Amino acid sequence: MATRQDNTISNIKTLNYDAVIVGGGGSGMRSSLHLAEAGMNVAVITKVFPTRSHTVAAQGGIGASLGNMSNDNWHFHFYDTVKGSDWLGDQDAIEYMCREAPKVVYELEHMGMPFDRNEDGTIYQRPFGGHTSNYGEKAVQRACAAADRTGHALLHTLYQKNLQQGTQFFIEWIALDLIKDEAGNINGVVAIEQETGTVAVFQSPITVLATGGAGRIFAASTNAYINTGDGIGMAVRAGIPLQDMEFWQFHPTGVHGAGVLLTEGCRGEGAILRNKDGEAFMERYAPTVKDLAPRDLVSRSMDQEIKEGRGCGPNADHIVMDMTHLGVETIMKRLPSVFEIGKNFANVDITKEPIPVIPTIHYMMGGIPTTIHGQVVVPDLEAGTDEDGLYEKGEVVKGLYAIGECACVSVHGANRLGTNSLLDLVVFGRAAGKHIVDEYHHADHNYKPLDPHVLDFTVRRLDKLQQSTDGYNAQDVADEIRATMQKHASVFRTQALMDEGVEKILALGEKVDNIHLGDKSQVFNTARIEAFEVANLYEVAKATMISAANRHESRGAHSVSDYDRPEDDDYAPNGRNDHDWMKHTLWYSEGNRILYKPVRKVPLTVDYIEPKVRVY
Repeated sequence: MATRQDNTISNIKTLNYDAVIVGGGGSGMRSSLHLAEAGMNVAVITKVFPTRSHTVAAQGGIGASLGNMSNDNWHFHFYDTVKGSDWLGDQDAIEYMCREAPKVVYELEHMGMPFDRNEDGTIYQRPFGGHTSNYGEKAVQRACAAADRTGHALLHTLYQKNLQQGTQFFIEWIALDLIKDEAGNINGVVAIEQETGTVAVFQSPITVLATGGAGRIFAASTNAYINTGDGIGMAVRAGIPLQDMEFWQFHPTGVHGAGVLLTEGCRGEGAILRNKDGEAFMERYAPTVKDLAPRDLVSRSMDQEIKEGRGCGPNADHIVMDMTHLGVETIMKRLPSVFEIGKNFANVDITKEPIPVIPTIHYMMGGIPTTIHGQVVVPDLEAGTDEDGLYEKGEVVKGLYAIGECACVSVHGANRLGTNSLLDLVVFGRAAGKHIVDEYHHADHNYKPLDPHVLDFTVRRLDKLQQSTDGYNAQDVADEIRATMQKHASVFRTQALMDEGVEKILALGEKVDNIHLGDKSQVFNTARIEAFEVANLYEVAKATMISAANRHESRGAHSVSDYDRPEDDDYAPNGRNDHDWMKHTLWYSEGNRILYKPVRKVPLTVDYIEPKVRVY
């Protein structure tokens, strides 16, 4: 273990790379592949083996308007994504993603990704929630699928291509902090190897955060245990704000009692949600698209059924999803993993009986604010605000990119459409890679000696744990964070509940600052890693709770009963208040400050889609 001396850097080995990517999931490996193909010397720091990154859990497909199964084009996809975001998404970024979608899918196909095929050899596509043709007229088949293991196929494809190109992987290394110079530029990261406890500096002119989501701030989650917001914690400690952290998606179909995800592809293949009376209740809430409504609407509808006494089971606390009518052949061909999940986590044979489901936390729409190219961008505080109090001008953090779920471009706004997550990964992973390569040729790549004390902060964090003699258990503190978030920031929120949640989360700060590490060993000390993870979880939880309490409206996944209004309300239909809240939240950890910036309303080539009542 490195200890504080006059020259900290002399005690820690330094590795130099053209680019360092933190995270070996879909976005990280798509970006690293582009850099490696351009001849750059690339390091990927990954907490787990790359093919075990959480992208592996993406089941249903990747959205792209290929039109293989029915009439579709990117304009329809663009409209669906804007509408799905409840008009909080930035329309220039959304247009870019939807236009690039067919191109990136065909690139994956040419890399060897094993998509399911139609009889004519084209890529198989299934319907998904909120995907329509002709601007909302009817459901469309847009999700390019590899059975119900699409993320798994994507990861293996990208990993093999990266190995072919010579990308260097640092597996089971955990990045701790960004290295920031006096000018505010990012010069790499400090990381620790789990196997040996070795600390190293990865010095680079380019650092890409691709660390995924942070769904483990909630007690019931579809997220893997590795999803602790590590990149977000690193960004926050470097003084970077987080954007739109109040918006968390609850996936409608987590296995009741287990939280394990059942892909939206189930409903894409024809599964039906039913209440205790066997009623296909989504026909009442979304008469046009029914069970294929966006996730926020389906989740709220399920919760409403339970609240009104039509829940299933002895405690009337869940809904069931019925796939029995699909037939054994379709289920085993298109949903084989779901069949296994049903047996292992619900003791249900989905070919013979419905499976119990409940909305479960799934995806983080907010994150580190970025440009379309993945560059991290912060508000220009010196430029001040416009007449509405919004920070229009931004400045790029030199040397730092963020992509994937940890980033907020913002293409998902207040609610993400299914299959746009895998699309986000490959489109913006590729976009960041292209931008880095284009800028690389003009940048100064001579490695300047780092200031001897740039690591002091990280070393103090390490030493504080190593020298602790008493304090709080990391997992006990994490459980308190999760219990608080589950109670105060769930599917349905009230202002009083959120305000109380802010007080409770802030009260946990003293415990987070005083974690005790009982095991001082170096080799595979997972307790040390968990202690660092708790610090990251806490920043995400604070950002979420405070941002949510400050947004006084209902929009997308942020459903607050205090602000409910009818669909035909003139001022705020369905509680969405565009007059006062058509803006992005920016939360700063220092002082828990909240600032706002405008939603970008000018697409790249097409007309702006004007806000309207969001019905399906």
